[in-house]
Order: sequence, then C-alpha cells, then structure tokens
Amino acid sequence: MDPECSRLLPDLCAVLADPRQLVTDDTCLEKLLDWFKTVTEAESSLLLLEENPCLVNLLSHALKFRDVSSRILSFSLRLAGMFAAQENCFQYLQQGELLLGLFGEVGPHGFPAWNVPSVRSSWIQGLCSLAQHPSAEQFLIECGAMDTIFSLQGDSSLFVASAASQLLVQVLGLSLQGRATLQLGSPDGDWPSCAQSVVSYLEESLRSEATPQVMQALKVLTTMFGRCHQPWTEALWMRLSPLVVCLLEKDPVPTAHSLVDLFLSMARSPVFGSSDCDLWVTLAQTLSRLSPMQAGPLALGILKLHICPQALRTQAFDVLLLPLACVLEAAAQPPGSSGLLDGTGSSPAMADALLASTSSCAGLLCQSLAHLGELQPLLHGPRPWPQAPLLKATVTTLCVCSGSAVPVSSMGGRLCRILAGCVRVQRAALDFLGMLSQGTGPQESVTQVFAILLEYLRSPESSPMVLKKAFQATLRWLLSTSKAGGSNDPGCHTQPFLRELFPVMQKRLCNPCWEVRDSALEFLTHLTAHWEGQPGFRQALLASDMPELAQQLLQDPEAYVRASAVAAMGQLASQGLHATPTGPEHPGAQQSLLQELLHILSTDSEGFPRRAVMQVFTRWLQDGHTAMAEDLEQFMASVFQVVSRDLDWEVRVQGLELARVFLAQTLGPPDCPYAVALPAAAPPIPPIEVLRMLGRVQFLEFAFRALFDCDRPVAQKSCDLLLLLRARTAPDSGLQGAGGGPDTATVEAALRAWQAGEQGQPLGELVPEVVVAVLRALDLEGLQATLAQSSDHMEQSPRSLLQDMLASVGALGGHEADCY
Repeated sequence: MDPECSRLLPDLCAVLADPRQLVTDDTCLEKLLDWFKTVTEAESSLLLLEENPCLVNLLSHALKFRDVSSRILSFSLRLAGMFAAQENCFQYLQQGELLLGLFGEVGPHGFPAWNVPSVRSSWIQGLCSLAQHPSAEQFLIECGAMDTIFSLQGDSSLFVASAASQLLVQVLGLSLQGRATLQLGSPDGDWPSCAQSVVSYLEESLRSEATPQVMQALKVLTTMFGRCHQPWTEALWMRLSPLVVCLLEKDPVPTAHSLVDLFLSMARSPVFGSSDCDLWVTLAQTLSRLSPMQAGPLALGILKLHICPQALRTQAFDVLLLPLACVLEAAAQPPGSSGLLDGTGSSPAMADALLASTSSCAGLLCQSLAHLGELQPLLHGPRPWPQAPLLKATVTTLCVCSGSAVPVSSMGGRLCRILAGCVRVQRAALDFLGMLSQGTGPQESVTQVFAILLEYLRSPESSPMVLKKAFQATLRWLLSTSKAGGSNDPGCHTQPFLRELFPVMQKRLCNPCWEVRDSALEFLTHLTAHWEGQPGFRQALLASDMPELAQQLLQDPEAYVRASAVAAMGQLASQGLHATPTGPEHPGAQQSLLQELLHILSTDSEGFPRRAVMQVFTRWLQDGHTAMAEDLEQFMASVFQVVSRDLDWEVRVQGLELARVFLAQTLGPPDCPYAVALPAAAPPIPPIEVLRMLGRVQFLEFAFRALFDCDRPVAQKSCDLLLLLRARTAPDSGLQGAGGGPDTATVEAALRAWQAGEQGQPLGELVPEVVVAVLRALDLEGLQATLAQSSDHMEQSPRSLLQDMLASVGALGGHEADCY
C-alpha cells in the first residue's frame, strides 16, 4: 500500500467507525471497496491487516452498536469477506471471533439495519468472497450461517434471493470439489457435512407442497448444473432425480418453466451428454406431460442441442409444428392431414388450447412461429425442413386473421372468430413468412405468398405495424425470387406483382398515418437500392407516380417521414429515377432537387432530415452523381458553411465524413512504391493548389473549428481528417511553414480561443503557408490519444479518494483535499 494512503487510513477508519459522522456517499464506499480488492489481489491481506490495525478496529466497531448505519454495516461485511478470502487472513480474523460476529447466527441479524435489503445482500457477498478455501467450509457449518442462507432463498427482495441462490451453488461446489462419483453414488456415500446440509435442504424443498419453495430448489439446481461440470454432479442428480421426476406426475405440472430451465441446463452439460443417459428419457416424458404452451421452450432448447437422440429431436420438432398443423387441418378442404407431421394428426390437447381463448390461441401460434423462425437458419434439423407445408400454414394463418379464409368445419369457423383481426399473430406470421423467403417452394405457394402480401398491403384494416411487417416480408420475397431466377432483375412472376404493388404504394404514400407513409418510403428506398439498374423495375417505377409523391413528402409535417423521403429521393436520383420534368422549360431538374435538399439542411428544425441529407450528399459524392459535378466548389462551400454551425453533433460528424471523401477525391490515391506503374488518368494536383482550394470551400475553417468541438466524436473525426491532410500535403508541399507566415499568430490565437470555448473569434486568412505551419505546430497525435481515452480517464488515485472522503466530514485542513 502506498505510504501516504497508510497515513490517511487511520483517520478515515475513525470517521467510518464514528456513528456521529454521517457518510452519505455510497459511491465513495464502493470505490473504497474496489481499491481494497485491488490491494488484496496484489499483496497479502494478513500483512495489510497487521500493518494497518485500524482496519480490524473498523470491522469490530460495526458490531458494537445495534443502530449502526446500513451503509457502514454493508461496507464492513463486504470488506471482511474480502480479507477472509485468503486462508491465513481468515485464521487471523477468526482468532478474535470477528468473522463469527459478522457472519454467525448471533451476528447482525438482530440489528435494525438487517431489514435493509442491501445489508442482507452485503452479508451474502461477504460470504461469497470468504468461501474460497477448506477452512471456510467448516466455518459455515459451525457458525450457523447455513440456516440463514437457506432462509434467504425466499427473501422478499429478488436481488437478495438470487444472490443467496448463487451462494448456495458456490458452497456446494466448494464442499464437493474433487469428489469422485463413486464416493457419492451410494445412499451412504461419503457426502461432506456442508454438502449434506445443502442436499438435505434441496430434498426437503422438492418434497414441499409450496410452489415457491420448489422453484427455489430447481433454480439452485439449474445454476449448479450450468456452472459445475465435475463428475460429482452426476451423483447429485442420481440422488435428486426421483424427487424431480415426481413433479412431472402431478397434474398440472408445478413450476413447469423452472423444470424446463433445469433440464436444458443439464442437457448442455458434458456430464450428461452420452447417448444412453437417462436424461433423454426424462426429456421425452416432460415433452408429453407439459401443456402445449409450456412444452414450446423445451422443444426449442432440445432442437438447439448439438448432441441429442434423433427420436427426441423429432418429438420436439413436432411439438413446434403442432399449432400450425392444427390451423391447416381446420382450414383443409376436404379435411385431412396437414402434411407437417408426417401423416400424424394434431393432438386434441393442442386443438383445445388453440380454441380456448384469443390470448391462448395467439400465444401458442406466436410462440410456434417465433421458435420455428429461430430454427430455420440451423442446418442440423431432425428431418428435411417442410418448406412447402410451412408456407401453406403461414399463408393460411394470415388468411384466417384477415377474414379472407372460408371455414369448412366447426373448428375452422371458431378459429376464424378467435383470430379475426389479431394483430399479434399477423405480425408474427409476417415475420416468419419473411424468414421463409430464404428457402425455395413450389410456384403455386410463391403465388399464394404474393397474393396474401398484396392483400395485407391493400387492406384498410391493416395496422401501421402490420403494414411495416408486410412491406419487410414483401421486400425479402421479391429479392429472393429474383435471385432464384439467376438474376437481380424482377422475374416474369414478380413483374406482374410490381404492376399491382405500385398503385397500392402510391395510396400508402398518401396515407394520413405518418407511420404508414414512413414504411412505404423505406420500402421504396430498399427496393430501389437493389433493383435501381434493372430495366424491368425502372420501367414499372417510372410508369407510376411514386417519384413525384416521394418528392412531395420532403415537405411532410412529420420529421421521420421527411428523413425517409430524403433517403428515398437520394436513392432515386442516384439512378435518374426521381421526378425529372422533361422538355426545354425544365433544364435544371437535377439542380432543383439539390437546392431543395440544401434548403432542408439549412432550415429544417429537426435533426433526422438534416442527417439524412448529409448521408445523401456523401453517397452522391462517392458515386460521382451528376448533380455534384456542375459547380462542386460552390456546393461544398455551401454545405460546410451550414454544417459547421449545425447544433446536431451527428450532422457535424456526417459533414466531416463528406469532407473526408472530398479530400480523398481531391488528393487522389496515395503513392505506393510497390504498385505497378500505370498511366495516370490525370496529373495530381500540387499540394499548394489543394490547400488553396480547401480554403476557398471553407473546408479548413470547418475542420479546425470541429477540432475543438465540445462533442468528442466530432473532435475525433476532425483530428483524423487533419492528420490525413498533414500527411498528404505538408511533407511535399515545398512550403516553409516553420517560421510562420504573416497570419500564423492570428490563426493560432483564434484556435486557442476556440479551444477555450470562444467560437466567435475570426480565424484569419488561411493561405497555404499558414495552413502548413499550423498543421505542423498542432500536436494532433497527442490530441488524438487524449480523445481516444474514456471520459473518466483522469487518474482517480486512492490517495485522492481518501482525502476527499476525509474532507467531506471536515477531518482535513482546507488545503489538503484533492477533489479529483
């Protein structure tokens, strides 16, 4: 420990031990514990206590006053456990029975502070730190702490109960560490006393008729099997499995979710991974005993296992398919098998669950669709993925929800009434339908998919969120079908769909609900990004009114819609698909859109549209868009002048990204001594001309101003940009910047003022010589390193912490506080 800290420590311990001194800052105590943890990890805890007896006195004082504050008691419990983690220090503290007073049955349990959850949590944390060595195991038995640990499993505070459960797992692992299965396998096996007490508690809890107590035991076992993969876990399961299996025989099965978590935790453990393990039989039994809703998570977990018997995987897969199979069978004409379950029909229990209520039916279908969606990308399925039946079942589900399905049975009619207009199922089914686009299916099924998607996009009953999901699924199916045809162009099957889709989209772009307009614009943007160069798509798009409508939405009253319209128009204009009036009376259509976007950047009151404009400008510059080529310097000057004063830091960052692209294009690729010599397309611009041009477009003023921006991402981006500029211009410029031109002092003074927050001072004339001198004078590497550090990089030394804590209670002179 630092000598200065050792000097301050007695005073601080005296303050903490004095009940008259109110320590109200929990943060300081947490920092103090972090420091002690660092010290004890680096050196002997016993030596630390021997050299600083004030620490032992502090721990003793925590037990002298029944009305000790909860903060000091919590701190003392955690600190004592931290010291006792080392066995020699544990023995040292035991000599004075200090640990017995803190953690024994006659400890702080009777104090008023024990009613505070943070104190009980600290008691548990202290024991977690302490339970690291064999001496701790015997201590836990003798001091009576085990009974308290058991009682805290059902604590009213969820945080305390969870911590107590974790502690019980740690104690069991400590007690059984190194034990072999054979030693523990027999009923009279050599179970250590501490482990025996834990196992007896678990047995008693599993036999209990109180569901919370059973859940506590199952939670402990779940955590234990998830953490511990030693051979003794098999012996523990052999002892407890009859009690756990008995739970499956009750009707209904209690704590089903906890049982599922336990069995999956065991199935993932290498101890139970053999193919002849009894666990697989128990899992199969559990799948058949649980209700359809309870069995879903277990089935999904089984199908995600890397090692599992094939028969069990098939059973689990059928559990997930059953709800959709019921829907198919209810809507089949004539009634018959769904084709999802290899010829077997759906179970009566599943049908009853589906028809019980809207919430039950929706819950089952949404769970099945979500779980199947998670399995779809996995390659190790129990049998071939039933793509065609799943497509049919999902389309049928959507038809039932929309009311377009014609029931042919009493069950079908009841299902249609239950699911009519169910937005929850519609959203889940559309998500799953989009995922199914990754596979292939018969043309008849694909036609049905596009038909139901068009129905949902047309329907006035579709909610904004359902429409968003329908647009997303439509995009995925359009792209997948075009790729399946060996081309990115809309195929012969999707071209007619587009002709029907675009009039629907035109109506959605005029929808009074802003979320619908926004979703339609996003769909248009993504579709254009994938198909912008395809003749079939261009022809269908230009024959519609969507480009004109999208441009009108640049003036939408909702900021999100304006931002989406900017993105859509940027994508359309990049391929000449935007609204461009033809004829000699409209020579500047491209410039008209450019000016409109500049106007949004200058005047829009919301940040989202302005950010979108900057993203469009950056992409246009990268792609060499024709609108940027007419007067690039004037355009860049206008943008930099506006962006440098923008109040949104993300807009300024995007402006610096535009500046980086502009600089890279102006300078050209860097010279590479290993590159093959090729004829240059154009001679490189001399550095002095580059600097003059950057001054004309206000690039330099923007970059220098951003260097001292109050938002760190902006300053970082500017620093990187100026480092690139210096590397590419200063070494080869031939300009003597070291002596400083006539305005160097003015520029440097302005930069110092900007750094101090005085942004109003003019920068001065940025001639090339001055720019080179300033770039060389600035410590850009040092600034870059400073900006890369986190916001709390300032060193918070232990000495500063101790001084501040003492100063807060007036125990230091006025000049000694070091307020970090």
